[in-house]
Amino acid sequence: MTNTMRAARLHEVGGKFQIDEVPVPAPGEYDVVIKVESANLVQNLRNVISTYPSQKPFLPLPELPAIFGMDTAGVISEVGSRVRNLKPGDRVYLNPGRDSGDSWASRTGDPLSDSAYTFQGYFGFGPDSTEIHKDYPHGGMCQYVKAPASGIIRIPANVPMDHASRFGYLGTAYSGLRKGDVRAGTNLLIHGVTGTLGLSAVLLALAMGATKIFGVARNRELLERIRQIAPDRIHTRAYDDGNVGDWVRENTDGLGADVYLDALGDKATADVSMAGIWALRRGGRMVSIGAMPENLPVPMYRLMTMQIDLLTSLWFSVAEGEEMARMAAAGTLDLSHFEAWHYSLEEANQAIDAATDRAGGFTSIILKPNE
Repeated sequence: MTNTMRAARLHEVGGKFQIDEVPVPAPGEYDVVIKVESANLVQNLRNVISTYPSQKPFLPLPELPAIFGMDTAGVISEVGSRVRNLKPGDRVYLNPGRDSGDSWASRTGDPLSDSAYTFQGYFGFGPDSTEIHKDYPHGGMCQYVKAPASGIIRIPANVPMDHASRFGYLGTAYSGLRKGDVRAGTNLLIHGVTGTLGLSAVLLALAMGATKIFGVARNRELLERIRQIAPDRIHTRAYDDGNVGDWVRENTDGLGADVYLDALGDKATADVSMAGIWALRRGGRMVSIGAMPENLPVPMYRLMTMQIDLLTSLWFSVAEGEEMARMAAAGTLDLSHFEAWHYSLEEANQAIDAATDRAGGFTSIILKPNE
């Protein structure tokens, strides 16, 4: 390994990434260094680097110039002196969720509720995130990334790196499904099913034993492609085809959905989310993992009398990531439906444009920094 590496860095808000030579990171005592083989570029990255400093200053970005890239998969090249179990050569995904480690939330086993919780290579959730950005300044848009060993998820040999770098989207969906108690016998409704989160939820719900999956979106071609994954268990329709609640109840003996997963994007409107809520059975659960931006007109008393729970889910734990890895190793979680578009590090700006404009969740936009 040389002393320097190539990195695509952002130098100004809303600007273009440029290739710089920067030092190769050295691991701290409890860290590992990962040689990046696949960096999945999330669809929201362009929005984050262009608008968050002005529109969402409460979600701080790393100090510029910065290396972004939230979802990183690769091979461990070096470990710190007090890392006991992970070894060079291990195939891994890096869960980018960093916490302070010694806050009340961290010490009580709930790091996602740490006020300084931070997505490495992306943005943070509080003022103290600035220091965590400095501790771990490497996103996946470079050749080597330093990260704490506690954030590592081992990837089984039968999972390609391009699929492993989708674990961020997959994990977000998985944690939401678990909060909704999706399991064998569950009737699940997903709005935004053709998107990256929605498709991830379909594949995971199949692995978790959901009996019927009702998928709603607008693109009929993609809806049919999703239905064909498991036509005996997946039912799809376009949102404009009629009342969603009536459709779900017609196919669940009049009951409705057990769980409604809201995976809608930031262009969706509140009436679409409300239609999902009204498709739930008495005692059903709604879990929001998407980006629908409007306020919901929620009649709390009516929902209370119907015993309907409204839940949210932000991200996923390393333990949940390990569970997904085991499902993929066993073949119950089938990731073969994903396809990848590859870009070199020098093509970082084109890759971000492709991620922004991409339609549907089947395609991954993958940066390959070491090729």
